Amino acid sequence: MNPSIDITKIRDIGIMAHIDAGKTTTTERILYYTGVSHRMGEVHDGAAVMDYMPQEQERGITITSAATRCEWNDHRINLIDTPGHVDFTVEVERSLRVLDGAVAVFDAVGGVEPQSETVWRQADRYDVPRIAFVNKLDRTGATLELTVDMLQDRLGAHVIVTQLPIGLESEFEGVIDLLRMETNRWEGDLGESVIVAPLDPSDALYEDAALAREAMVEAIADVDERTMEQFLESGSEGFSAELLVEALRRVTIRSKGVAVLCGSSLKNKGVQPLLDAVVRYLPSPLDRPPVAAQRLKDDVVVERRPSVEEPLLALAFKVVDDAHRGSLVFTRVYSGELALKDQIQNCTKDRKERVSKLLQMHANKTTEVDRCGPGDIVAVVGTKFTTTGDTLILSKDKEQVVLPGMQIPDPVIFQSIEPKTTADREKLNAAIAKFTREDPSFSVRDDKESGQTLIGGQGELHLEVIVDRLRREHGVEARIGKPQVAYRECVGAKTRKEMTYDREIGSKRQFARVELVLSAAARGAGNAFVQELSREQLHEKRVSAGFVAAIEEGVHDALSRGPLLGYPVIDVEVRLIDAAAHDTDSSDVSFRAAASMAVSEALEASSARLLEPVMEVDVAAPEDFTGAVHADLSTRRGRVLGMEPRGVSQSIRADVPLAHMVGYATALRSATQGRASYSMQFARYSEVPKDLQGGLVTSIRGY
Repeated sequence: MNPSIDITKIRDIGIMAHIDAGKTTTTERILYYTGVSHRMGEVHDGAAVMDYMPQEQERGITITSAATRCEWNDHRINLIDTPGHVDFTVEVERSLRVLDGAVAVFDAVGGVEPQSETVWRQADRYDVPRIAFVNKLDRTGATLELTVDMLQDRLGAHVIVTQLPIGLESEFEGVIDLLRMETNRWEGDLGESVIVAPLDPSDALYEDAALAREAMVEAIADVDERTMEQFLESGSEGFSAELLVEALRRVTIRSKGVAVLCGSSLKNKGVQPLLDAVVRYLPSPLDRPPVAAQRLKDDVVVERRPSVEEPLLALAFKVVDDAHRGSLVFTRVYSGELALKDQIQNCTKDRKERVSKLLQMHANKTTEVDRCGPGDIVAVVGTKFTTTGDTLILSKDKEQVVLPGMQIPDPVIFQSIEPKTTADREKLNAAIAKFTREDPSFSVRDDKESGQTLIGGQGELHLEVIVDRLRREHGVEARIGKPQVAYRECVGAKTRKEMTYDREIGSKRQFARVELVLSAAARGAGNAFVQELSREQLHEKRVSAGFVAAIEEGVHDALSRGPLLGYPVIDVEVRLIDAAAHDTDSSDVSFRAAASMAVSEALEASSARLLEPVMEVDVAAPEDFTGAVHADLSTRRGRVLGMEPRGVSQSIRADVPLAHMVGYATALRSATQGRASYSMQFARYSEVPKDLQGGLVTSIRGY
């Protein structure tokens, strides 16, 4: 790998979408047309190059993000194919964290589906420029307009349609390039030949294309001043294709608009123009703002530019345990160079590491390289301590900096796990430790009351895949308990509590007094500690800043375990309204203990409430079965939010408590003769109805 490559010709992109929109199929075509693969792997045959795990091949879905590299029109494209299932959303999160651009793939029948919204918001959070590809125009019920309207209405995107389909459904045969007013049709068994022809003014499609081109120019002008100035002078006729490409690039890089292309990846139509759009519109590392990192010694924010002249700055965004090579740490290099045998510093963990190998990834295959530079995505071999989200620099660099981390979702579902034989316990513990290192959204904890080991994840499928990997990769057969929902707790009524801690510990007296007020915060606001004593009051009562910090620690300790079932307490505001210390007998320990006891007793006295995770469920079902779907959702305490046509089916949206969605896939198949499908994603935590809370607490406690 040559770090001296022109950085303007590097594209670090991801393919993202809802499950079954065609991400992996699109990626397989990209690999074929760029010469990386000599065959097209099909998802439905379990032969996709990027879906290399047995679990992916059997289920026909992407579970783990896979990285590869290809070349197109003298540009290097580092590409990551991400999962579309909500259970594996952390894979999208950590990929978007390190990418410069993205291709959002949409099903022309389904339009913007629930997980499409989730990944779009994730891209918004990291300000990742993107283009849209409306796929599956060959399907019955496919339209371009549905997705365009939903992009505007649901996602708030400024849409710029750059292609129109030629025919739809079984008659789909190509696309019209509105920038050049040309038709693109595909020949050959695998669509390897693109037949480009000018769109003749006598063609029946010409009038619609001319109107669409004018609308495209206006849409660009709405968000680009240079285009607006020329548009006011000469109208839409004064724009060459080259000028429009330049304008679309400016708009895309600034995230002011989204270019929309279309096609059918399965039918090998539309992928080459999509590759052209990737290199034309999506940014290189140089087009992105300098990377901001926090200097450890003084918390000053410093900027690093994508240059080999800058010090090394890299982010570890994924860890995979390889049976033969140990830990592979997927790393994005932002600045500087990383070479074989370099000694690096993990600034996040303050540990030194050594690079024994650098690997260019191609799904589960690798190529060894000697060095890498800005914009490169590589796997580092030889590290012992590095995990997801860690910042890496060269050990010789004096300025230690840390990059912002990632938002890792908390588990929403747990299952107990134990090995079938005592001999397997050690193997089970070792395997689970590897999984927690690989996947930060997977967790494990010991339940103190039951003595069970609980594994936690983002959904039933997430944990099902973990258990399957235990068996296949590690040879561990395990007994799995029923899924348990990850509840939360919150304060009931506003409660005031004074606590005096006065004890003798190890022949030394410990004294602290605190007075706290607990009240509910807005749902989703998180926990807050508010110190309301003035500086004069703190001085008068001998309460130092260190004691206040200890009080805050004690508060958060107590909020980690609620009074009802021991789940974390959320959305609580704790106000410190009084405190007092003794001249010689007070310490951080006494104040931490006093605060923790005060919060625990206040929660008990406040009539604490149980919160349950509520999922946003989207069911696509034929018209004949909508009544059965509605009825079934009602029995699950679901609240139907609306229904709208989506292609030949109806889309039913509902909020349903996660506890009632266990086993829903089987029930839905039964109720609809296997003709319906659904997706769900976490929406929020909501209070369990008062009339149900008592029985639920009793059933979970088991007494």
